[in-house]
Amino acid sequence: MNTLEPLPSSVGTAKLFGPFERKNTLYAIVRDRSRCLTLKQGQDLWIDRMPTAEAGSELVFDSVQLLKKEDGSIEVGTPHVSGASVVAEVIGEVKDDKIRVATFRRRKSSRSSVGHRQSYTHIRVKEIRG
Repeated sequence: MNTLEPLPSSVGTAKLFGPFERKNTLYAIVRDRSRCLTLKQGQDLWIDRMPTAEAGSELVFDSVQLLKKEDGSIEVGTPHVSGASVVAEVIGEVKDDKIRVATFRRRKSSRSSVGHRQSYTHIRVKEIRG
């Protein structure tokens, strides 16, 4: 017969990651076309492909919706924080892994296979102004 042992205390605790860490770190939530991005200084990330961005150029996100400063104060925009922007450096274009989608109809000798490979723009956040 199995007896239930108490869980170690480390199992029940949760560590906060991302912008909700307990440290007072500078971060901004910006609007990029149809998505909202949470950006921290020095962060590398892939965003949806920007056809006009070239490697080595800079991207400026002007529509900052929320800005958390290092002293812990938070500015929420209505709809945007005035005078705040995020500058990012374009590293290049990357492609994600290929996704294979296979469809078939039973007993009809009908099969098809389609592949898709998403393109992204790789950026690194240089500076958060605000």
